[in-house]
Amino acid sequence: MRYHTAVFDLDGTLLNTLQDLADSTNYALAVNGLPGRNLDEVRCFVGNGVGKLIARAVPEGTPEALTAKCLSDFRAHYFINMENKTAPYPGITEMLSRLGQEGFHLAIVSNKFDSAVKGLCQTYFEGLIPVAIGESQGVAHKPAPDTVFKALQELGVPAEGAVYIGDSDVDIATARNAGLPCISVSWGFRDRDFLLSHGATEIVSNPQELYAALTDEKER
Repeated sequence: MRYHTAVFDLDGTLLNTLQDLADSTNYALAVNGLPGRNLDEVRCFVGNGVGKLIARAVPEGTPEALTAKCLSDFRAHYFINMENKTAPYPGITEMLSRLGQEGFHLAIVSNKFDSAVKGLCQTYFEGLIPVAIGESQGVAHKPAPDTVFKALQELGVPAEGAVYIGDSDVDIATARNAGLPCISVSWGFRDRDFLLSHGATEIVSNPQELYAALTDEKER
């Protein structure tokens, strides 16, 4: 077997969260009298945590206090609306189940705030992924490797034999900083050309290809 541990990004890798993120972003902007953003804009804004998402979504020159208010409104709205339109990408749940049956250690590491990461993991992957870590105070978020190391520690496994899987340039940098190989997925928030231009070395286009890459088995 090629690896024994797979650490996954969440948004754009396991779950299609884009519409719920966009809805909460536009709610926060609207209640603060700011213009909304379309889905493609929000797609480009995600990946570095919700603080960066809102900072990119508000108009240039927005006062810091108003940006902070938007972030607070986003968090409150998203926490109770994050499962409205979100769903695993087709084939993800089946792939995770197969990996678990084969003894893989599985974790999620995301720049989304920690309570949301844990809540979404419980809703969609309970019994499949035992460790889920998001952004929290005192722990550097991706692309720093700290949350990846925390996940490996909670799983009780060494870094050797682990791989990081994600859909963005942030994930590529995170894996590099953690000293892990990276498998990039092209079905998420960044396309294949973008991933290649940001240093991707291995790209898969569907969960079946990802399973084959993780287990080093040829697709049947």
